[in-house]
Parts: sequence; structure tokens; C-alpha cells
Amino acid sequence: MPRARRVPRGSFIDLGVFDGGRRVRAYAPHGHVHDQPRPTLWLFDGQNVFEDEGSFAGGWYAHEALDRFAVLKKPVAPVIVAVDHGHAQRIHELTPWSDGKQGGGAEQFIGWLVSDLMPLARRSIGLRPEPELTFIGGSSLGGLAAMYAHFKFPQAFGGALVMSPSFWFAQRQIFDFVRTQPEPWRSRIYLDCGAKEGRGMMLKHAQDMAEHLSQRGYGKDRLMWRPDAKGTHAERHWRRRLPKALRFLFR
Repeated sequence: MPRARRVPRGSFIDLGVFDGGRRVRAYAPHGHVHDQPRPTLWLFDGQNVFEDEGSFAGGWYAHEALDRFAVLKKPVAPVIVAVDHGHAQRIHELTPWSDGKQGGGAEQFIGWLVSDLMPLARRSIGLRPEPELTFIGGSSLGGLAAMYAHFKFPQAFGGALVMSPSFWFAQRQIFDFVRTQPEPWRSRIYLDCGAKEGRGMMLKHAQDMAEHLSQRGYGKDRLMWRPDAKGTHAERHWRRRLPKALRFLFR
């Protein structure tokens, strides 16, 4: 039996701890050097992005998916930057609008990410600045925030990884927002949802968004809509779907 090919491991990079104890970590593919900048995938809920430690329900092991992706050589594998949520402030910072007594801080939070954190990461790691090579992503409320960030800050993000998004939040205001925004000049969106989430309603909301984007002219080269018949609202399913999302966004 032939021996399995060894997958070279990349490196973790600690970018620091910010207000409220927010940790920001990056994972760069094997062989990355500062003076050869790479594309970037920014991910919300950084506690869940890598290992199980610090995660409420298990990690995505995004570093392992990235190691396997990097073996392909082409296209160039990205650096993944994981931004921790603000614990008790998570709902506020990942939602663009208030829903009752909570929510509405996404513009300020993502604005900080764009104006302060992204320049710091580029100086520290070596990242490509072009929006078409910079993506934002997350799941659940992080998926909602990623869709919002792409259309609100198109000068920063040329696309979004949107897993199991909470499009229901604030009575689906994300739909009115996206409909009224001009199409970003660079836009590639990966969108998925499990059929077993929210008794099927989350899948319906995501399907509605996929149909809207298709009607706006998003073809298969710019939109991957991926319903998951077995999917529940859980990290293990986002972990399972991540490799295909990477291949679509960074092809």
C-alpha cells in the first residue's frame, strides 16, 4: 500500500489581545514569507476557528483544511485570520440592526476591523491588500455579519463565506439592506445552510438570499449555494463544509 502523502503544516501567529480580552490569531500556510503577501480569509467567532480549546462546541480545525488546500499549490493558499467575538457583546457586534434590546453594533465593530486591525495584520504578516483577494466569513450570526460586511465595506472585502446565516435576525432586515446596495465591484459569495436548522426555516431564508443574488446576475462563478440535507446548526458541519468553501473562494 502506498504511503499517505505528508501534509506540511503551517504556522500560528499571535496578533495580540485587544479591548475586552479579544484575541486575534492567524494561521499561515507552510512556506509563507512576509515579503510575498498572500490573500486573506477573515473569520468571525475566532474561538471556534481552530482547535476545540476555547470553543463552546468544538472547533472548525480551519488550519488543517488550509494545510490540505495549500498542497494544491495553485491557486495561492490564503492566510486565515480568526477574530474572537466579544463574549457578552457577541450579539451586539455581529448584528447590524437592533432586535428588541440587543444588537446593532456590527458597523462599528467591522469598521474597527477594517480601519485598525487589517492594516496591523498586513504589516505583521504580509497580506495582499486588494479586496478581490480579501474575504470575510463566519457562521450563524457570523454569517449574517459576513454578508453585511461584504456589501457595507466592498472596498475591503471582495466576497464572503456565509455559513448557516442568521438572516432571520431583526425581521430579515439583511434582505432590504442587500437589495438597496450597489453590487460590489468584486463579489464572490459562498452560501450554505443545513436542512435541519431552525426546523427548516434557516434554510428557507438562505435559499431566498441565493435566489435574490441569482436574479441580480450572480452565476456559478460568483455564487456557490450549497444546501446541506444532513446539516444541523453545529461546528462539525461547518468544519465539514469548509474545504469546499475554500476551493471556491480562492480558486
